[in-house]
Amino acid sequence: METPANFEVLLDVPVKVTVELGSCQMPMRDVLQLNAGSVVQLDKIADAPVDLYVNQKRIAHGEVVVVEDRLGIKITKVIGAQP
Repeated sequence: METPANFEVLLDVPVKVTVELGSCQMPMRDVLQLNAGSVVQLDKIADAPVDLYVNQKRIAHGEVVVVEDRLGIKITKVIGAQP
């Protein structure tokens, strides 16, 4: 596949990248009681892959890693186009 000549202009367009560790549902009563030190249990097990989204579209799975003193994600699988 040949790259269009004007493709270069798209390379600097910012996109929102989000990593989802998991989710949960809880009553508003419990949400209002959250404070520093509270633990919220998510729906994924500890070593399950996390999902990587670009502009709210899931594009990959990965695992959480520590890079120096920051968290990162190591891509383990890129998700292809859905038929």
